[in-house]
Amino acid sequence: MASWIVPAVVVGVAVVLYIWYATLISRRNAAQEALASIDAQLRKRYDLVPNVLRLAQRFMEHERDLLDSLTELRSKAQAGYDPKDPDQVKEHLEASRGLQAGMARLFAVAEEYPDLRSSDTIVEAQQTYAEVEEHIAAARRFYNSAVASLNNAAQIFPGSVIANFAGVRPMPYYEAEESVREPINADDYLKAK
Repeated sequence: MASWIVPAVVVGVAVVLYIWYATLISRRNAAQEALASIDAQLRKRYDLVPNVLRLAQRFMEHERDLLDSLTELRSKAQAGYDPKDPDQVKEHLEASRGLQAGMARLFAVAEEYPDLRSSDTIVEAQQTYAEVEEHIAAARRFYNSAVASLNNAAQIFPGSVIANFAGVRPMPYYEAEESVREPINADDYLKAK
């Protein structure tokens, strides 16, 4: 009678470990799916940025440094990365936040140029950009939820042991940068040149 207890316990433990492992992998995949959703929205932003910069360039010759900075930020944010490497994901998300902050500065500075502010094309571009940012915010919420679920499963024992064995690492959250949370004063960026 006791001869079946040990194999049953071993099988039971193996089943529990497999279920935990499968849960970790499915949560990692959900987080990567959410990251892909953010990237799809970021692609819209990346495609919009050159058009906005071309429009602004016509009116903002004095803001050449800002426009050049935005071009550089776009290239940096658009660079490839490994979505399975949390460090590279973090760098990618930081670059995206930098571009978001730069675009907010551009639109704040644009308010000081009456010709630009009254241009129907730039107004439409600002509205489109605001819509894209709303989609990114929604995708960010979905991603952060998936990351919280993954990180909890990967950091709480015995999931931490299984995650280590399976090579599942906690993922970074996508948070708004402090400069994006604060109101922008256009006077801070306008310089007499």
